[in-house]
Amino acid sequence: MRQGCVHSRRRVLLAALTFAAGVAGPARAADLIESVQARGTLRIALEGTYPPFNFRDSQTGQLAGYDVDVAQLVCARLGVRAEFVTMEWSAILAGLGAGKYDVIISQVGITPRREQAFDFSQPYTYSTPQLIVRKNDGGTYRRLADLKGRRVGVGQGSVYEQQARAVPGIDVKRYPSAAENLQDLAFGRIDAALNDSLMAGYLLKTSHLPVRADARVGEVTRMGIALHKGNPKLRAALDKALDAARADGSLKAASIKWFGTDASRAP
Repeated sequence: MRQGCVHSRRRVLLAALTFAAGVAGPARAADLIESVQARGTLRIALEGTYPPFNFRDSQTGQLAGYDVDVAQLVCARLGVRAEFVTMEWSAILAGLGAGKYDVIISQVGITPRREQAFDFSQPYTYSTPQLIVRKNDGGTYRRLADLKGRRVGVGQGSVYEQQARAVPGIDVKRYPSAAENLQDLAFGRIDAALNDSLMAGYLLKTSHLPVRADARVGEVTRMGIALHKGNPKLRAALDKALDAARADGSLKAASIKWFGTDASRAP
């Protein structure tokens, strides 16, 4: 599953690195798992506007999606309740660094840069970047470089923004949510969107927008549960919970429920 201005991204990452170094030092003696067990809740951040991973059900108003199901599976095995906090994607990692919640379960790609500031559980989702275009677009796009001179929409602060910005000549447009990105694509304000292939497949089935999935561009991305550094017991507990959910088939079942395929294992 879900990096502005270059200087802004650097400031956010520097702040996160500084905070993470502070909380992992001698002043922080207790592992966060102790606080989680004492409260009886795991405070979980997610975007809440990123179907089919995490979103508000239009009929119930409740959070739903693959990330929500994974969070519930993990909490059940930890013996605690899930306490969800919705946060705009561009601020979600900074919020973790500031201690606003315990973990993020919101399709956070595991990258070397992020691993400098945060720890991650084992991956629970594997996916690839994919282009999304209008149905009547007659262009042929096999790679991002084919979109030089065109406008490409991405989620602000996402790995997809990094990928698009790495290609000279692409006019990158940043969006706070996938819904706004795809609406602008449908209305012709941008030429393509770059996002998760699992999300693209879901939207093709559920959305009435005149868009279609195009080429997959890039390598497989691993998504894991992000948490503060210096909490090895919590990290081990999260991995153990994911192992159990994978072993009994419930993690696979959650993936098939939302994607029609098992995205919880490496392809």
